[in-house]
Order: sequence, then C-alpha cells, then structure tokens
Amino acid sequence: MTQVLIVRSKNGELQSCLADGHACFSVKGKDIVCAAVTTLLRTTLEVLENIDGINVTADLASRGKLVFNVEHDDSISIGSLNKVIFAGDFLETGMQRLAREYPKNVTVRVQISN
Repeated sequence: MTQVLIVRSKNGELQSCLADGHACFSVKGKDIVCAAVTTLLRTTLEVLENIDGINVTADLASRGKLVFNVEHDDSISIGSLNKVIFAGDFLETGMQRLAREYPKNVTVRVQISN
C-alpha cells in the first residue's frame, strides 16, 4: 500500500509531502495505481520547482518513496504563494480521489501545521 502524508499550512500552502510504499494493485511495470500516484507527485514537484521564490528539496533516491519539502521567505509574491496553494489543492484532490477509488492500495493523510 502507498501511504501519502501531505502537510499544509493553515492558509493552504503545501509545505511537504511524503509518499511511501508500493500500491500493489498489479505487477511491477503494469500497476496503474502506482503510475497515477507517481504522476501526481512528480507533476506537483515539477510545478513547485518552477515557481519563483520557492525552494524545493526532494529525495527521490529510493524506489517506492518520494519526499519533498517546500520553503520560501517572507518576500514571496502573492502570485507565487497562490501557485503553492493551488499545487497543494491539486495534489490533495488527486490523492484523495485515488484513495477513494483504490482504498486497498492508497491512503492519504493531510496534516495542517501551525
């Protein structure tokens, strides 16, 4: 099972994500659930990496695990901040949809930080 933890601020900013485990819906190379999880995560990560004023650190070193953290300073533009919030909305919505459709393969937990 793939377990996903999404951490967001009170105003909705995406702060971090940890995805760990294999979906085990099908055999390696043909697992549509794993492919969907990976696509959502990597697309979100790439979008974040292209937002001005955002620093993203990611660990993609091991198969079946992806971790990233999003940071910015107080001088970030409102436009960039809105993109970070939207990236969080996109990731959370997509992961929750997968978890509803494939509850034996994906779990999602959203944590709101202080």
